[in-house]
Amino acid sequence: MRKTVLLSLFGLLSGSALADFTPPEGCTAYMTVQQKSCVVTHYYTCDQDPEGHQWRADLNLDGPYFLSQIDYETQWVLSLDLSQGTRERLALGAPDPASFTELVETGLDSFDFKTITDAGEETQVVGYDRLTGREVIIDGVPLKESANEVTLTDAQTGELKWSAKGKEYISVKHRIFLSGISEWTTADGTSEFDSSPVEFAFPGDRGFLSDTPKYDCNTISASFTVEGASND
Repeated sequence: MRKTVLLSLFGLLSGSALADFTPPEGCTAYMTVQQKSCVVTHYYTCDQDPEGHQWRADLNLDGPYFLSQIDYETQWVLSLDLSQGTRERLALGAPDPASFTELVETGLDSFDFKTITDAGEETQVVGYDRLTGREVIIDGVPLKESANEVTLTDAQTGELKWSAKGKEYISVKHRIFLSGISEWTTADGTSEFDSSPVEFAFPGDRGFLSDTPKYDCNTISASFTVEGASND
């Protein structure tokens, strides 16, 4: 069942010539978010997945470029980098699994886990999310601000792949993270990105399932992706 779903997702996202984003058969989209940095993101759930799991698809002007699945605690279950053609999944036995519940209830959640690619390459992910106490309403949607730091290293050699820190938002209702302003460091240097949400659309709203990003597209390329990027 899982393999069939993945194949349909690859087919859906690899050749989107439709006017609007269409989730795979058996899946239902519930929210579209227009973000800064020329990104539009669609959130959806699939009937055959375990309860609490959900998907997100990120699109830029070239179409879908990143797909990820999280569980009820927002753990990175599966990530597909469509620009690189790679797939990464959560390794079992995390020393400190990510917990959205702990973050909401205590204001702080640390995490320490591994991801593994289909080629067997393992990455160590260590960091934390912390609620700042600031609450905002963006386009009518209530959100809580969170601060975070995360570092990804090669699990075998300890070599740094990338690190990031900044501010994000969480939706308690939908149990998701949404991007904000972040600073990313790789071997090539440090860059700052603002992918904050600007507009939300729900079923029946104008712009729901639009495949066209609206903000910052004339000033920034949205093709930047980082291997193993989070579900924020």
